[in-house]
Amino acid sequence: MRHELFRAATLVGISAITGWAGWSGYVLLLPVAGALPLLWSLARTRLQAAAVSAAYFLAASRGLPQGVANFYGQDIWAGLLLWFVASSAFVTVHSVLWTDRKGWQKPLRYMAAGVMMAVPPFGILGWAHPITAAGVLFPGWGWWGLAAMAAGLAVMVTSHGPVVVIVMAGFWLRSAAEWTTPDAPAAWAGVDLEMGASLGRDTGLQRQEDLIDVVRSRPPGTTIVLPESALGFWTPTVGRVWQRALSGTGNTVIAGAAVIDQSGYDSVLVKLSTDGSQVLYRERMPVPGSMWQPWLGWIGDQGGARAHFFANPVVDVGNQSVAPLICYEQLLVWPILQSAFHRPDVIVAVGNGWWTKGTSIIDIQQASSKAWARLFGLPLVISFNI
Repeated sequence: MRHELFRAATLVGISAITGWAGWSGYVLLLPVAGALPLLWSLARTRLQAAAVSAAYFLAASRGLPQGVANFYGQDIWAGLLLWFVASSAFVTVHSVLWTDRKGWQKPLRYMAAGVMMAVPPFGILGWAHPITAAGVLFPGWGWWGLAAMAAGLAVMVTSHGPVVVIVMAGFWLRSAAEWTTPDAPAAWAGVDLEMGASLGRDTGLQRQEDLIDVVRSRPPGTTIVLPESALGFWTPTVGRVWQRALSGTGNTVIAGAAVIDQSGYDSVLVKLSTDGSQVLYRERMPVPGSMWQPWLGWIGDQGGARAHFFANPVVDVGNQSVAPLICYEQLLVWPILQSAFHRPDVIVAVGNGWWTKGTSIIDIQQASSKAWARLFGLPLVISFNI
């Protein structure tokens, strides 16, 4: 009995280390997360599988309690509650599908768990998915790299798991030796801001002028990306202010904003130029709980951000096809894969992460974006506010 308890505790401890290290915010450490299926397969009971899954997910998402406390200005207890609630989908899927049967039952079940955590509805909380490491292990392989990673994760739960670990370690070392961070395309620039919680909330003319000054400092003919919520509430008046300000620059601006109506709001990216303005992209998956609150409609209430799950996977900016990812979408699997299916020319990843102070959440988001960009060999433009 003591030996079994020690074994189970060791598995849980290693799983926690795997989640912590793999999702530390360093892109080259993402392959550590690939050890999860091996640890999951070593569980001897469903309870152990649940404990291994919980340890991994809670360690990977450890910044959530502090982030929630920062966002709502409350103590950490509300964040801890949400942290455990958020882990429920991951733990449930991996514990229900666990099996101790030999043969192909186990890899098939793990593949099913991986797919379920990659797409809605469970994929809505599908953070820390090991498949994200495909971009580090197989940069430039595209869909073949994704397939190779998926196959490797599935085979890892069989008796051939140690061999797969050695092979993946070889790809990891090679990739680390040759790694280059994806750059922005020529004549594109992502702007990072340090405006804290005021970004998106201060909607006065002075704030717009401050942002315009940032844009006008860029060379003529540049496409400039500003963070999520940069423009605040989107109105025709804001559009006219920017259109006049961009006159003579030849610059195009892509910036985050919020479009509000009686039923709620959309988190969007807006395109601005001397030719006018338009809503370019509507966020497919806002942050559940703090932004996306579907239960309000169930009780006859209104408000909250709308989720456009599979809408506008790519948008056109000039002659470039763009795959947009706003904040939370960078932590998930299906938004980037849906966009990649449409063969974009560039990935644009924006966020407003002032509330992540004291956590590695922004680093994790950017590491994920870099990994996906490297997998598909795409340029990447990043713009965040802290």
